[in-house]
Amino acid sequence: MLAVLAPVAVVAGLFWFGRVHTPEPGRSLFGAAGVDALRLKSRLGSALFGLALVQVLLALWMYRGGHRAPRVRIWHRVGGAAAFALSLPIAQHCLLAYGVRFTDARVAVHSVSGCFLYGAFAAKVLLVQHGRLPGWALPAAGGALFCAIGLLWWSAALWFLNGYSAPGF
Repeated sequence: MLAVLAPVAVVAGLFWFGRVHTPEPGRSLFGAAGVDALRLKSRLGSALFGLALVQVLLALWMYRGGHRAPRVRIWHRVGGAAAFALSLPIAQHCLLAYGVRFTDARVAVHSVSGCFLYGAFAAKVLLVQHGRLPGWALPAAGGALFCAIGLLWWSAALWFLNGYSAPGF
């Protein structure tokens, strides 16, 4: 039950905060503001997406029998911790500088995906800690987490790096 309620609470809490918080568009990220902050977040987001791809490959390796190789599991956990740490400054800047908005389709997808990312992360961590799971639960949570990262990259990093244009928007 906790693996369902906690992620929903995380998503709802981030969504609520992003809606009621007064955005600070001039807020800096590691000293970069404006277009420089967008460039930095795009690069960090691209690194995060690359790390997420590695995580998927490591997870597939574990599910294909690599679980007998303890190093794969260790690298998967280290990679997950690194991805989480890398996502935090990006998310903090987005939430405080822009909040959760619905000004257009791209921004709406990005806002909702950002909230969902941390709910999916909470679900995955809780499911990993739970010993008795259906075989599909952990891959589903990991897949949801990867999809959220992919949507965030597509709706922001790709959009910025592609001259303020992303396919489909």
